[in-house]
Amino acid sequence: MLSKALSGLSRRKMSTVDTAWLRMDSEGNLMMIVGVSMLSKPVSVAGLRQALESRFLVYSRFRSRVVNDLSGAWWQEQEVDLDDHVIHTALPSNKNNTSNKPALQALVGTLSQQPLNPEKPLWQMHLVDNCMGEDGKLRQALIIRIHHCIADGVALVGVFMSMFDKSVDEKDHSPTPRAAAAAEENPWEQIMLPVTAASVKAIDLSSSMFIKSLTMMTDLDKLPGQLSTLGHTAGQLAIDAVKLTTMDEDSHTRLKGKPNGKKHVSWSEPLPLAEVKAISKAFGCSINDVLMASVAGALRAYLRSKGDAVESDCDVRVMVPVNLRKASRQQKLGNAFGLVPLVLPVGLENPVARLFEVRHRMNELKGSYTALVAMSVLGVLGATPKQVQTEIQNYFARKATAVMSNVPGPQQPLFIAGSQLDQCMFWVPQSGDIGIGVSILSYNGGVQFGIVTDDALVQDPDNIIKRFAPEFEKLVMLALMGDWE
Repeated sequence: MLSKALSGLSRRKMSTVDTAWLRMDSEGNLMMIVGVSMLSKPVSVAGLRQALESRFLVYSRFRSRVVNDLSGAWWQEQEVDLDDHVIHTALPSNKNNTSNKPALQALVGTLSQQPLNPEKPLWQMHLVDNCMGEDGKLRQALIIRIHHCIADGVALVGVFMSMFDKSVDEKDHSPTPRAAAAAEENPWEQIMLPVTAASVKAIDLSSSMFIKSLTMMTDLDKLPGQLSTLGHTAGQLAIDAVKLTTMDEDSHTRLKGKPNGKKHVSWSEPLPLAEVKAISKAFGCSINDVLMASVAGALRAYLRSKGDAVESDCDVRVMVPVNLRKASRQQKLGNAFGLVPLVLPVGLENPVARLFEVRHRMNELKGSYTALVAMSVLGVLGATPKQVQTEIQNYFARKATAVMSNVPGPQQPLFIAGSQLDQCMFWVPQSGDIGIGVSILSYNGGVQFGIVTDDALVQDPDNIIKRFAPEFEKLVMLALMGDWE
């Protein structure tokens, strides 16, 4: 039992943004962030528990279950029995000494559709032995499931990585109580954008206007006028709000449809990050542009492999989380991001033309306040009746095909209980009727792609994952062939 040393168990109000994520669970999509880490050699359950005790459970949200009353949702701290949260298991023995990665992926998919116990803090880890990699090396896997109401992907990757050491011999670097408390401040206080405090406050105070506009979908032309008195910044916020709420649906492909809740996952082997950087420099694009263009190419290749006609104007909209936190050494929990709609030019056949079009569309988004507007809407929805929230989130879900997240991880090897972290991957949840999630994570000089798909839409995610590297290699080949000065 953790901590009979705990005393004076606290109760804290949940922010409306976190509440929105809490209530977003559905039969088709559970709001869990799911991660998989491959460890070079097995660690003991005792070693994992020690790391959790000193570096994970210091954050009160991992010691708190969620309680609801008429005033909203609360974090209720309680004593934690790690037997409820750490499960030790193993894959079936592999007699042929060949990769059993499909079995591990199937386990992750199964766990992705199992809800967490609402009577306990909303997280769980599975320590999985006997995982044979494609390189023939035996590893141990750590599968992590954490509800999105606790924190977003950027925060959770940071907290998870803080459990690891930078060397085998590193001494304890547990966060101080003050740092742990600071990590759970209101996410709104973490935002650092060229937006005045008055404008942010005005967004919050205009919640009724947002609700009316989003539910009725008839008064959107009045939105700029209603916010024009707030000045230029608020005027841009209004314009971006109108764009967000009036965007057309993207192209209809087999990747769109109603999910049934059965999940499949797959992840790639790492690409050299230095190579991705070199290609981005050659083409005058960002690393993100190169990765997003590779995703667009992989989706195009998959659709064509299924015999689908992919017209030149075929667009696939992905909702991309944008971190709104102020740069800080202190890890912050909670949700402090907004979803930005990026339309991938899947219809473009030429890889370079596709890359440049992605760059153009990404640059258009960089100057907008769409992420802040999206987070503001979530904050408003968390204070509305659940039925209203569901209707509005489903409205936005119909406009997109997938959620895609790109999180930079540490670029040096990490260790836990003497075992090196070889690879790691995670997936953010999809809301409404979105049934595809794409993740990109860089770590220790490599960058990996991961995908989670719903059974009603895609039953063979490996068939998509295997196309990412070839699409990137096309850009490598064309960069070597051309003069990109």
